[in-house]
Amino acid sequence: MQLELLNDQGQVASKLDVPETVFGRAYNEDLVHQVVVAFQANARQGTRAQKDREQVRHSTKKPFKQKGTGRARAGMTSSPLWRGGGRIFPNMPDENFAQKINKKMYRAGMASILSQLAREGRLAVVDSLTVDSPKTKALAAKFKAMNLESVLVIADEVDENLYLASRNLVNVLVVEPRYADPVSLVHYRKVLVTKAAMGKLQEMFA
Repeated sequence: MQLELLNDQGQVASKLDVPETVFGRAYNEDLVHQVVVAFQANARQGTRAQKDREQVRHSTKKPFKQKGTGRARAGMTSSPLWRGGGRIFPNMPDENFAQKINKKMYRAGMASILSQLAREGRLAVVDSLTVDSPKTKALAAKFKAMNLESVLVIADEVDENLYLASRNLVNVLVVEPRYADPVSLVHYRKVLVTKAAMGKLQEMFA
């Protein structure tokens, strides 16, 4: 398996040999879907809350007498059947949305995504990606010269200049290999990996 090695102008300078175990796997759509959904679910926070019948502010007085009114029996207005009453199964802030994915499944899913990106020509390698100063304009010009509009950069080490220069670019994300996630790999149109980061990806997902 070979990947394109780009120069500073975004042109293919040469080819880089990569292992089939990480970049030449068959695409497993069901596994990729499961990995992506689990990643999003594990990042979800319980920020919503509703009140049950113990928490709503209502009087415990019986609203009307038990018999003779022709209406259904009612003990208090906090009943979930009444308007303004508590919820039967309320959403709570400590709700857990986590989904468990085995490490072997996660590695296989990530390798499947990387392999599909390589087949589609959305995965490329560069020798290195550095900027001399923390200026967004300089990094934006570099990506424009390489004809990259939406790009995920996986760098061996993200220094302060590269981090500060990239954080205000809307369609650019720069991460280290350990922070590469399935959602970002699928979301960005192009994935740019430095040569040094390729070795770490191979160790992580082989």
